[in-house]
Amino acid sequence: MFLYGVVNASPDSLNTDSIATTPDAATRRGEYLLNNGCQGIDLGGQGSTDNATVVPWTEEWERLADIVRALAEFGVPLSIDSWKPEVTRLALENGATVINAADGMQTEEMWQVAADFDAPIVLPFLSGPNPRQMELVRADPIGVMVEFFAEQLRIAERFGLRDNCILDPGTGFAPSNWPWEERYHYQKRVYSNLDELRRFGLPLYIALPWKETAQHNELLEIVLTQGPEYGRAHYPAKIRRVEAELGLA
Repeated sequence: MFLYGVVNASPDSLNTDSIATTPDAATRRGEYLLNNGCQGIDLGGQGSTDNATVVPWTEEWERLADIVRALAEFGVPLSIDSWKPEVTRLALENGATVINAADGMQTEEMWQVAADFDAPIVLPFLSGPNPRQMELVRADPIGVMVEFFAEQLRIAERFGLRDNCILDPGTGFAPSNWPWEERYHYQKRVYSNLDELRRFGLPLYIALPWKETAQHNELLEIVLTQGPEYGRAHYPAKIRRVEAELGLA
């Protein structure tokens, strides 16, 4: 599995170990990630959780500008995690190579940015227009995801970008105030049925569980045994260790 390591330039990200708000801190974080099992870096400048303050795109880019350039120096795939097309375009102009589309590519503007750069696209399922406006999925989530991806890939085809897409079930996002126990059962259902998303003939990308609980560890093992092509990790050494324990390394 190709592993992206997380660098967050947003000061209100939930995982404080991933926060790096200066180029030097981001470089140290990048070195840690790449020395512990990652092959790429995923960079974001806007938190998507309830405790994160949504800032204008200009402020998001101000957080990212020098850090994008610093991380690009590693010469590895560098994804920009954003739902704002202005930020995404500037990041690609300054060294990012992959779009991690936090809006699920639900605007024409994001598709046009991707087309202008012919960039790979991590395309997540979202039950709303962006991570901050999601609703609970009350139907079978796999069926809802299949419908979502079918429609989004029709748009991708129109832009000549279908083969650039990497499908993400969007389990790194959650509607506000969703109790963990419900989220756990939802994720277990999704992770146990990832093969249903293989019908599109595209690689899969998962934001891997990182918290240290028995349920999170169970979910991580389920994901890894499903063999997604890409993962996003906060603690890559743990991912590589679990892969080895499961005989997947």
